[in-house]
Amino acid sequence: MHDEGLTDTGYQVDGGVGGDFVDDYEESTSVDDGTLPIDRFLDRELSWLRFNQRVLELAEDDAVPLLERVNFLAIFASNLDEFFMVRVAGLKRRIVTGLAVPTNTGRAPADVLADINSLALELQHRHSRAFHELVKPALDDAGIHVESWADLSESDRSRIDEIFASQIFPVLMPLAVDPAHPFPYISGLSLNLSVRVRNPKTDRVEFARLKVPTVLPRFVQLPDDGSGRVRFLTLEDLISNHLDELFPGMEILEHHEFRVTRNEDVEVDEDESENLIQALERELLRRRFGPPIRLEITDDMDAVTLGLLVRELGITEQEVYRLPAPLDLGGLFEISKLDRPRLKYPKHVPVTPLQLQTSEPNTAPDVFASIARGDILVHHPYESFATSVQAFLEQAARDPNVLAIKQTLYRTSGDSPIIEALIDAAERGKAVLALVEIKARFDEQNNIEWARKLEKAGVHVVYGLVGLKTHCKLALVVRQEKGGALKHYAHIGTGNYNPKTSRIYEDLGLFTADDQVGKDLTRLFNELSGYAIEKKFKRLLVAPRYLRRGLLKLIATETENARAGLPAGIRIKLNSLVDEAIIDALYRASAAGVPVDIVVRGVCAIVPGVAGLSENIRVRSVLGRYLEHSRIFAFHNNGDPQVYIGSADMMHRNLDRRVEALIRLVDPHHLADIDEIFAVTMSDRTASWHLQPDGDWKRVHRDERDRPLADLQNVTMNAIATRRRGGTARA
Repeated sequence: MHDEGLTDTGYQVDGGVGGDFVDDYEESTSVDDGTLPIDRFLDRELSWLRFNQRVLELAEDDAVPLLERVNFLAIFASNLDEFFMVRVAGLKRRIVTGLAVPTNTGRAPADVLADINSLALELQHRHSRAFHELVKPALDDAGIHVESWADLSESDRSRIDEIFASQIFPVLMPLAVDPAHPFPYISGLSLNLSVRVRNPKTDRVEFARLKVPTVLPRFVQLPDDGSGRVRFLTLEDLISNHLDELFPGMEILEHHEFRVTRNEDVEVDEDESENLIQALERELLRRRFGPPIRLEITDDMDAVTLGLLVRELGITEQEVYRLPAPLDLGGLFEISKLDRPRLKYPKHVPVTPLQLQTSEPNTAPDVFASIARGDILVHHPYESFATSVQAFLEQAARDPNVLAIKQTLYRTSGDSPIIEALIDAAERGKAVLALVEIKARFDEQNNIEWARKLEKAGVHVVYGLVGLKTHCKLALVVRQEKGGALKHYAHIGTGNYNPKTSRIYEDLGLFTADDQVGKDLTRLFNELSGYAIEKKFKRLLVAPRYLRRGLLKLIATETENARAGLPAGIRIKLNSLVDEAIIDALYRASAAGVPVDIVVRGVCAIVPGVAGLSENIRVRSVLGRYLEHSRIFAFHNNGDPQVYIGSADMMHRNLDRRVEALIRLVDPHHLADIDEIFAVTMSDRTASWHLQPDGDWKRVHRDERDRPLADLQNVTMNAIATRRRGGTARA
């Protein structure tokens, strides 16, 4: 699942476990002084594949609701597609051009690529078995059948013939390959049929390619046969059994499915691009013509057809993945959306944060008054995005006393109420600044479209700093209070301003009217939209200039305290941990006796539990119905906790090539909430995966009596939903 919101499918938007693995191939950030072992990092590419294996384990688990298992199968496939399109494609490109540097483990890139192909093929076969042997039989038992043509009765086939003739045949475009018709371009991720036919008059054998249309449902629902079952047939199976109508008079010899994955990364030289939007639009048009880096074929494909594809596509045998049909199980997203509540996770209804609730029913909350009383920490999706972040910006747009709104936008949707609020504010005459990151991977086209929509409404749209992506999640409202004084109201979050993803991404956000934060953000926005060079911030850690330095200093303090016999502790929650300098600092802290607890969703290059190096480091991973997305950095600091939340993972790109921001939490109740998050997540009574020293992840989800351990996300939802006002309101 790309950084944060791949597509409108699966965990990326509809429910959960995105990849967040994209990072450039570059030299280590560590300064090796010879005191640490050479083999102290796990390979980040293989670590990402192990992350996707954890997604697959959820699909294999019969304790997970059935349609959620179908969803996890689709997520696995979608995640793997992106991994090949970006990570594998980038690695292969650098090998071919001779620019590849050793990986983070010091191994040759070609050796890592061979290991990737081996492990990926193993996981794809396991994925196929999970569908055929585990999930498909369970679907059958639930009255949801994925049929094959051989399963159908004559009456079914005659009715399908009518569907084919009226709804499918007109859309198909068979393409011949012969001296007059060169081998066609095979677009990335398209599902295709290779067809070999014989002309009975000339006895000549010909080849044709038939693209399975993406404009039609991948799983065609069959007519009701009176059994009460919901039945589907894959579109490619239906088409395959009507090839005689596409090639009349020809003898069909062979037909097989195949699918190509291409390099779909985008490279734009900002320094050479006068207009960044136009340059990106041109690059997006070229994206689908990237070189192939994976060929998936059905395991019954004949050698002649395979030889033709390998030759014409310019692909190696190592990049051929022979799999059971059907290919592209990402299409299972369609089936996972069936309206069968009993086969899905029970609904969780987000609640309004206590400090934003009104004392009188049917009255609109005053978000500014609530924030003015004290900082408010919100936890999505357990607490509502609509009644917190969205309400904050909508009230700002309407409030006549609000003079200006400034906001960063990394990923959102074109129909977003956030966009509408900014437009509304601009149309009411307020000064509105939107800092749009149009280079957000795989969302470039969407971001271009709504950036132009904002500009037309009078919003000042800027695109950040050359050479840096703007990834921080910031909103600042400037309001004139009674008496004429200006007051700043701010929101700093760990997740995007996207109402869709807010329903399935676990994120934290802080509302504050702290004057120092307001000044910090004012200066930061000035730096992003103008030419200001800010030296330091008071309550923020900002990348690329200060974030790595600040975190290393905080880790060093814990290390020194432990050596001095003082209490110490480090707890980190994030999506990815690969930055070598940060990892080495954590190793040194562990060696000094600092307990280090790490919760990571995706890639993790740190090796825990090694004597003399990392015996004090524990690493856990939680995957489930929601995508764990918040980033938290908590340091004991000899009893004066230093706790930050924000947008940054510990990767080269976040620390060196992005604008990221962490904000320090100061309210004792918020610090207690963070303590509780780590206590529950790291508890032996909570289900999670435990990282082993060899890089494998051990799933621990049942107790010694084979009873299920507590689900972190259910525990959190129940705790937040049952909160009651006490002597002091909790945020």
